[in-house]
Amino acid sequence: MKTMTVIICVEMNTGCFTSQSCRPAARAAFTLVEMMVAMAIIGVVVVGLYGGITSGISSVRMARENLRATQILVEKTEAIRLYRWDQITNSSFLPTNFLANYDATTTNTASGIVYSGTVSVAAAPFSASYSNDLRLLTVQLNWTTGKLARKRQLSTCVCRTGLQNYVY
Repeated sequence: MKTMTVIICVEMNTGCFTSQSCRPAARAAFTLVEMMVAMAIIGVVVVGLYGGITSGISSVRMARENLRATQILVEKTEAIRLYRWDQITNSSFLPTNFLANYDATTTNTASGIVYSGTVSVAAAPFSASYSNDLRLLTVQLNWTTGKLARKRQLSTCVCRTGLQNYVY
């Protein structure tokens, strides 16, 4: 009978159980190339995330400015619709220029974006038997977002026997 000799090496620190001579376990580490690729991927993700956040904030800002412009246009138009016919046709009664401010961060109305507006009253844009009893009312707003000039306009017809007869 043959006898077989087996050498078992037990290292407590590495947990190496082999029948061969014990070698230290290879240490797990990242190479420089792997680290550079990982940092490049993280950089692309961060730049994309920053771009998305910036775009979202810009969109919200534009939406706020558009909403405020719409509010100003409707406010001016509805106020003028309550005027009497002689007030609407009198060019000295109706102010042609106005300013409105808006600042989303404060309640102070003297800061922020300045909306400059004009109001114009013209003859009806069509010919009909009742066209002398109509006026075309146009309210226009201009403002600047950064370096971008913006403009909104609202037009409506006002009748001689319009809304003021229902109010009084």
